[in-house]
Amino acid sequence: MRRLYAVLLTLCLALAGALVTAGPAQAAPQTIGNGVRFADVDGNPVHAHGGGIIKVGAYYYWFGEHRNDDNTFRYVDAYRSADLKNWEFRNHVLTQASDPELATANIERPKVMYNAATGTFVMWMHKENGSDYGEARAAVAVSDAVDGDYEWRGSFRPLGQHMSRDLTVFTDTDGTGYLVSAARENYDLHIYRLTADHTGIAGLVANPWPGGHREAPALFKRGGVYFMLTSGATGWNPNQQQYATATSPAGPWSPMRDVGDATAYGSQTAFVLPVQGSSGTSYLYLGDRWGNSFGGRVNDSRYVWLPLAFPSATSMSLSWSPEITVDTAAGTVTGTPATYSTLIARHSGKCADVTSRSLWQGAQIKQYDCNGGGNQRFWFKPLGNGHHQLVVRESSLCLQENASTVTQENCSAAATAQQWSLSTTGSFVSLVSRATGECLDVSGGTTANSAALITYTCNGGSNQQWTRGA
Repeated sequence: MRRLYAVLLTLCLALAGALVTAGPAQAAPQTIGNGVRFADVDGNPVHAHGGGIIKVGAYYYWFGEHRNDDNTFRYVDAYRSADLKNWEFRNHVLTQASDPELATANIERPKVMYNAATGTFVMWMHKENGSDYGEARAAVAVSDAVDGDYEWRGSFRPLGQHMSRDLTVFTDTDGTGYLVSAARENYDLHIYRLTADHTGIAGLVANPWPGGHREAPALFKRGGVYFMLTSGATGWNPNQQQYATATSPAGPWSPMRDVGDATAYGSQTAFVLPVQGSSGTSYLYLGDRWGNSFGGRVNDSRYVWLPLAFPSATSMSLSWSPEITVDTAAGTVTGTPATYSTLIARHSGKCADVTSRSLWQGAQIKQYDCNGGGNQRFWFKPLGNGHHQLVVRESSLCLQENASTVTQENCSAAATAQQWSLSTTGSFVSLVSRATGECLDVSGGTTANSAALITYTCNGGSNQQWTRGA
């Protein structure tokens, strides 16, 4: 009998251990907002800027830059998620204290790949000396665990001679590893084959666009076709992204072609993530809206994630959606269609406008001459209860009543001060705040530019009546 109890106890412990170490239940579809800061499951900002994602088992692991307040390197952070929305912080996998060389370094664009032959996770990154951009070196660190502490292996110029700045890595279906990095002051984009253990450079494979002045590369493969997505070299400011295709990393590669709008919807390429599931594979563009481009720091940066579409085997398109729905179980990524409208005051003919085209929370909403800018266009997002959020196209923030003053703030579906109902009078609408029952109003009924938008007791005045323009 004791032996039977012992066997049963052993089986129970084994089952309990299996349940503890098992991956998450099948992830449910999730809606992810665009152009905003992400928060982890503890409510802290996700600092994974310039990063990349690798899937291990049932989890996606996201690595990226976490800077000090003066924009210098602090950590490479690692997060994990089963659904690409709910991110759990795992570790500062590389820090200033990891090696003496890192004490005064800048580390950018960390990317992690897995080497199946060695069972090792290999991180590649761009390393500078912390004071200028004179080093232009690639760097390597390794770990036996995807979210463990990474061991610094040093920095170098590829093949001992080539500059290396913005970079990415790619593991082909045959296990061959590749490094892509911006060389010669970003005027060349080099494709290198890595050594068998993925920690060194075996050789230069191609320099397909000499003089192209491209950076922020992302390399992925779809149906036997390799896609290279890149940014122009304009510092922190967004620009026109371009892509090229080939049937081999060695080429020949096509010329670069434009994709998306002229600013990649206010972002720069960081990575392209294949999301594979029961219904196939989708490809997700991961972009950074750098805080430095709107007067902040790297840690203020926001994320732009958009589905890539493929009209043909060798063409690609990128369109804006204010939010996306990701189903990691099915492998689908879809954008939410949205129509943006201007709000034109009846009495003045001027448009509701986010002052100074600000992307910051707390910026006031005023009236100004209509100019078609993204700071004058709003998505009336239905909340299903007769109310709407007004989401600013340019900032992805929501109009909010704050003690009569109207500002833009981080969107929260639970905030009644961001919920507005529409009351129609002929061809005009009044916007009524759910929080106070007051109407959106141009203060004092003035027709002057920069007059503040407020909320005020609804009175049917023409400064409370609006036209929704295209």
